[in-house]
Amino acid sequence: MKVAIINLSQKLLKDQTDKTKIQMFRYLFVGGAAFIVDFLSLFILTDFFGIYYLISAAIAFILGLIANYFLSISWVFNKRKLKNRQFEFGVFAVIGIVGLGFNEAFIWFFTQDLQIYYLVSKIFAAVIILFWNFFARKYMLFK
Repeated sequence: MKVAIINLSQKLLKDQTDKTKIQMFRYLFVGGAAFIVDFLSLFILTDFFGIYYLISAAIAFILGLIANYFLSISWVFNKRKLKNRQFEFGVFAVIGIVGLGFNEAFIWFFTQDLQIYYLVSKIFAAVIILFWNFFARKYMLFK
């Protein structure tokens, strides 16, 4: 039993893998870490620096995108389609920019139309965008 748990934890956390379920499991942690960077930046920029929440959301999203890229290439996706790392980051960023468009639209809609507090709107948007980011990146960038 103990050996089975060790083997499972090794597969989930350490071994390189092409298995989508394991990558999605890892991406939830990576996405969570990137979300923390994004969410805290949004809060600080809006509440402490007085920046309009949609501008703060865009800046914060980009900071989260950078964190997500480095965590994704080091832990989630081990096989790459592209050899050129700058081009790879560019495609990663373009996928993120599409996600940013979704992010802005969802936050605006939830906050303006549904009158939900902007940080709660961000949480809703992040959950939706998580799936776009994972599957777009997996199938466009990583085998």
